[in-house]
Amino acid sequence: MRAPFFIALLLGGGLLGASAQDLFQRKTDPISNELAEMYLDGLQFLVDTQSLDGSWPDNYGSEPGVVGLAVAAMLAHGNDPNHGPYADAIQRGLDHVLSQQNEANGYIGNSMYNHGFATLALAECYGAVEDARLGPALQLAVDLILSSQERNPRNAWRYNPDSRDADTTVSGAQVVALFAARNAGINVPDDSFIKALGYYDDMRTSNGGYGYTSAGGPNQNRTAIGTLAFALAKKTDFPDFQKGLDYLTQNLNYRDRAYPYYFEYYMSQALFHADFQKWEEWNEINIRYLSATQAPDGSWPGNKGTTFSTAGALLSLALNYRFLPIYER
Repeated sequence: MRAPFFIALLLGGGLLGASAQDLFQRKTDPISNELAEMYLDGLQFLVDTQSLDGSWPDNYGSEPGVVGLAVAAMLAHGNDPNHGPYADAIQRGLDHVLSQQNEANGYIGNSMYNHGFATLALAECYGAVEDARLGPALQLAVDLILSSQERNPRNAWRYNPDSRDADTTVSGAQVVALFAARNAGINVPDDSFIKALGYYDDMRTSNGGYGYTSAGGPNQNRTAIGTLAFALAKKTDFPDFQKGLDYLTQNLNYRDRAYPYYFEYYMSQALFHADFQKWEEWNEINIRYLSATQAPDGSWPGNKGTTFSTAGALLSLALNYRFLPIYER
């Protein structure tokens, strides 16, 4: 077990600095019965539908990134990952993720989306799950993210490790994974974060939102990702950040129709780290929304498969529990 378990953003002072008081803020209000039942029903769906090889049989359910998010959703509930009710499912999921890693270069799956989310899962499990494979696998995965960034002229990431272009969504998965890895004790150079934030600076539009491959055409999804990147780095004290936050919170009832649970996943984290009061407002809306859309079997439907949708929905609720280090303020 890494000690302390909830250590976050190891540098103090400048970039990535945070006070001890900020790092260890915890919610003292009890979890509501409605939220607890929603979360447990969602987890039970994931357990009941998981295949013996650790993947899920639905659309995208065998992708290591999706499996990683499902594992993170289980870990986020706070039960003992080695002996608790989800221990077997967590271990099967990790077995699947690790089986998809290239032992030579550390690449997990067939896209940097998969790699980023799978690396995040390894980082959150490292030090919590008793599995000697996790440390070496996480180090290899982080090394690939860093080497991919070094080769990229934009200092960011796109669909494969050798991409010469970049976009804000694929890059977001890598940035969050690197923060989680640093939280876990893996050495991630400051320069990597500085370059990544520089890329997001270039992608920011005049209204504070973030574009996809250029500083144009912002939307809520990408603005949540960009906001989260700067918030995790504790770099929020500049006018354009507030403009982006205003853009993001202009309509807290907004829901993305194309990628609803992808949006839920990033929106919850962005507001939690950037503006706790706005997160509390949005969280109440999110709980009502997810309560109304959860299926009787505990899942949430979506065009990317019920496993991805359910994992994304649960992780958007997991800020209420705050057991994952990346979910610590």
